[in-house]
Amino acid sequence: MGKPTGFKEFTRTAPSKLPVEERKKNYKEFVSLLSDQQLNEQSARCMNCGVPFCHNGCPLGNIIPEFNDAVYKKEWKEAYDILISTNNFPEFTGRICPAPCESACVLGINQPAVTIEEIEKHIIEIAFEKGFVQPRKPTVRTGKKVAVIGSGPAGLATAAQLNYAGHEVTVFERDPQPGGLLRFGIPDFKLEKTVVERRVQLMEQEGVIFKCNAHVGVNVRVNDIMRDFNAVVLAGGSTIPRDLSIPGRELKGVHFAMDFLKQQNKRVSHIKFEDADIVATQKNVVVIGGGDTGSDCVGTSNRQEAKSVTQFELLPQPPTSRTNYMPWPTYPMLLKTTTSHEEGANRMWSVNTKAFIGDDKGNLKALQIVDLAWTSSADGRPAKFTEVEGSIREIPCELALLAMGFLHPNPSGMLDEMGIELDERGNVKATEQAYQTNVAKVFTAGDMRRGQSLVVWAISEGRECARKVDIFLTGSSLLESKDSNLLVHNI
Repeated sequence: MGKPTGFKEFTRTAPSKLPVEERKKNYKEFVSLLSDQQLNEQSARCMNCGVPFCHNGCPLGNIIPEFNDAVYKKEWKEAYDILISTNNFPEFTGRICPAPCESACVLGINQPAVTIEEIEKHIIEIAFEKGFVQPRKPTVRTGKKVAVIGSGPAGLATAAQLNYAGHEVTVFERDPQPGGLLRFGIPDFKLEKTVVERRVQLMEQEGVIFKCNAHVGVNVRVNDIMRDFNAVVLAGGSTIPRDLSIPGRELKGVHFAMDFLKQQNKRVSHIKFEDADIVATQKNVVVIGGGDTGSDCVGTSNRQEAKSVTQFELLPQPPTSRTNYMPWPTYPMLLKTTTSHEEGANRMWSVNTKAFIGDDKGNLKALQIVDLAWTSSADGRPAKFTEVEGSIREIPCELALLAMGFLHPNPSGMLDEMGIELDERGNVKATEQAYQTNVAKVFTAGDMRRGQSLVVWAISEGRECARKVDIFLTGSSLLESKDSNLLVHNI
């Protein structure tokens, strides 16, 4: 424990951000780093609890009190070694994770939680700056070859771990550059792509092979993959977006959120694309969906100088603090105001879109919407809704972005050809304990298996899946699992 009285002496401090009008002029990250003194004080707030609930709150089982202690003592190499032992990519989670560890922080019972995510981000950036992050090349190769299909966070974590185990790993990515959601889904103002490129280059130096523009089942034969590799890991994510089948869906101006975000990421990275431009400039934009993807659409629309930006959510506005139905240390469903919302957006709750309305040329010009009245179930959650009588109205809209989440991976093509069984939700069927599909040498991890989830869960799944693949190939594994980490560090 860095400082026994730290949690009583210091309050939670967030890093400063560039002013709204300045940061809206570009797509660069705008959150600054903490000063040395601020970082020292924030790490001092960690109480090194007898039972560190933050461990369990983190899907990776990060050893949080220990790296906080090292940060307080300015033992940067030790802090980095502790952090990297459970998290392959803290530079990603330190920027875009919703920090379930902080929701489980014991200090959070009656004070603002420890700034765990910020400390994590600082550890890895300081480690890069000081040269601690070096390629970790395996000393011995097993001769076993593994194909990882998909280079999002789950695929990258799987590939990194299997490479450390000595296997020859090739990552197949259908897009022109690796990173998956990290590169083409998350806007640059939240995660600059130089951060992704830095990690990919490091993995290449470690021996991982990346093959881009390689769409398995389209321009890469499934039979070749099954023949040439000793094991295959499916990490292609959940790619079928939830649609809104209402009148006017076919109008020009109604798009899936990810198509909009992906285009802008390609513009920023100077990558050409053939699809028609989807831009918000001087348009009334409505984002349908209240999650992080919807928030990213808000921030991107503001940077494209939209005339107005409105975000709809079907559910009622969440509370700002825990209720009796959200006891600590569970992850609370609270009102989240992101940096994109700070930049300007009209947020509307309990609203349903009934129709898209077009002009005589087939262009979207308005939405027909209605207010909803919700009733709650016994546990306080919204259960049923009815339309509020007399609330049907139209609002102007030339660009509607559907940000309602994803359903499951695309079953046609690769999955069909491999004969992969799907579960009742349409995801690849595999247990959390085995990560193995009905095809013996084919494994799966991330959103493709568990459904749409967080980046931190994808990394966790990739690490656990890699361990199971290693056991499948060699009969045993020295790769650490989350359970073993928690057991060792909680004794």
